[in-house]
Amino acid sequence: MKGIPLIGVVLLMLGLLAFVVPVPHSENHGVKIGDTKIGVQTETSEKLPPAVGIVLVAGGVLALVLGSRKG
Repeated sequence: MKGIPLIGVVLLMLGLLAFVVPVPHSENHGVKIGDTKIGVQTETSEKLPPAVGIVLVAGGVLALVLGSRKG
């Protein structure tokens, strides 16, 4: 079962990136009157909640521990 440690490494990396890398988000706000459309596009970058990163890191560590026990 070499797949479990690999999954653990991937989860650990995603968890650490969740603390550092912001996720871009864009919204379109507009009004259409007849053939004319007036709109504004807003873009924001927000980090994921810390709980998401903690869960991903914990899952990665757990998978690494379980993978090393079976190997």
